[in-house]
Amino acid sequence: MTDTTQTFEERPTRALLPVPRLRRPNTEQVTLVLLALLVAAVSLGPLLRLIWAALMPDGAFDTARLKELLWSRRVLEAIWNTVYISLSATVLAVVVGTAAALLVGLTDMRFRTAFVFGFVLPLMIPPQVTALAWIQSFSPASPILGALGLSLEGGMRHPLYSAAGIILLLGLYNAPLVFLTVRASLRRLPGELIEAGRAAGGRPFRLLLEIVLPLLRAGIFAGAALAFVSSIGNFGIQAMLGIPARVHTMITLIYRRLNAYGPSALNDMALLAVVLAVLTIAGVALAGWLGSRGDQRVSGAARSVRLPLGRWRRPAQAAAWSYLVLTLALPLSALVGSSLVSGYGQALTLETLTFAHYRNALFEHGAIREAFVTSLGLTVAAVIVLMLVSVVLGYYLSWRRGRLARLLSLSSELTYALPGIVIGVAMILFFLRPLPLIDVSLYGTVWIILIAYMSNFLVLSLRPTLGGFAQLDRNCDEAAQVAGAGFLRRMASIVFPMVLPAAAAGGVIVFMTALNEIQASVLLVSSKAQTIGPMIIFLEEAGSSTLAAAVGCLMILAVLFLMLASSVFAKRLPAGILPWRD
Repeated sequence: MTDTTQTFEERPTRALLPVPRLRRPNTEQVTLVLLALLVAAVSLGPLLRLIWAALMPDGAFDTARLKELLWSRRVLEAIWNTVYISLSATVLAVVVGTAAALLVGLTDMRFRTAFVFGFVLPLMIPPQVTALAWIQSFSPASPILGALGLSLEGGMRHPLYSAAGIILLLGLYNAPLVFLTVRASLRRLPGELIEAGRAAGGRPFRLLLEIVLPLLRAGIFAGAALAFVSSIGNFGIQAMLGIPARVHTMITLIYRRLNAYGPSALNDMALLAVVLAVLTIAGVALAGWLGSRGDQRVSGAARSVRLPLGRWRRPAQAAAWSYLVLTLALPLSALVGSSLVSGYGQALTLETLTFAHYRNALFEHGAIREAFVTSLGLTVAAVIVLMLVSVVLGYYLSWRRGRLARLLSLSSELTYALPGIVIGVAMILFFLRPLPLIDVSLYGTVWIILIAYMSNFLVLSLRPTLGGFAQLDRNCDEAAQVAGAGFLRRMASIVFPMVLPAAAAGGVIVFMTALNEIQASVLLVSSKAQTIGPMIIFLEEAGSSTLAAAVGCLMILAVLFLMLASSVFAKRLPAGILPWRD
């Protein structure tokens, strides 16, 4: 009998099989996917839903429906007015903005910083407030025209209630956009070319025509594209002046039909919104093509050159400051004057002076108070979310450069370039039905307005953040990664603190823009979700012009406070972040 027993040492050893380990998810990739889903939910999804509702509302392409709607007399008239008014306003904005940029950036004009602040200020004021201020500048309450006896008499037709009035205000409102782009191009010009022209005996006017303006062509057309986009989507000015004058544009036509017919007209209004978006993209593409024609490459270091104005300095400075008096002091003083009288049209005297409208707006009028609280809460929420999103997206765009990140950036640029009312229609279509799983509709709530803010203003937060990343060295992030720090820990302890000043600057710009926003929210507000932006138009339509003036003055004070507070910390921010800094 064989002994089969074995000692422990004599037993054959079995090869140990590797224990399968669960693969930990890549936090960085998961974050990018979540970021893509967020941007898709607030931007791409609503836009795709808009296109589907416009072209195939019943699941099939209906040519007869398109022809019937687009070839109607009212729609054709609105398309013509939109193109004509936007192009004319763009031309005016280009002339005024380019002249101001050349005066500030190329000459020895004095007090440039103060002039730049005053010139850019109208861009920060809500357009509906600007329109209201200009409307009231011709009233007897205007301290300037009223004192000169140039105000309108009772029963006279207001000159701004016309297509020419809309063009004037849109052109003046968008001139700062052209100014900023042309001034940025001036800073990149090589000073050697201008100095060589001066050494050859060229006079300043000839240098301007033969050297400076040809090199600024790309910047001028870039500013023209911005002015065109702003003009075609500016609801505040078009509504305040165009609706009383019966000058129908695409943006006011969509607004009035949705108010008249409600959600039943959404599919037809989606088609009009797509037409408006096509007009916008076509204008931008045309401006880009015109600006890229020819070879404008030059060699040399960028260096500022100041051409002496000589005996023309005083006339030029007088003309510049007179422009600010006419376009800034005149309408704002009229707005203040209207807010301080008991009844619209009264002259401002010691007998008619009252602060009742401010007390009413701040403490007594419940709808105004609730609208301001709602706007403030939505704006703060949008700023916080967009700052976080822009830092994470800026990380991928600056230090990872993936295709998905670039696609997200392009989608944010698209939603910002499209008119706000297009975004509003897209949001209604996308969120009208109850959301899956939770069976809750966001339509008529504050959440749909918040999503519209996030979609429309992501690029405003992203651009300064990218500027901050461009000035950072990635060595700290790479060292922490080698030491084993995870993605979220690196973002929280290293990346976010370093880029915080730029992200905060973007947050300030978003705050100033969103607090008084009207372009998208005018279609999204309801009895349960009012914001302060559309309140000016609602009060004016209700005949409360003096109360609307008081609300407008309060909105301007809020903007001025934010601009001045941001200027205090300007030295800690990347260069060029605050547009009103010279």
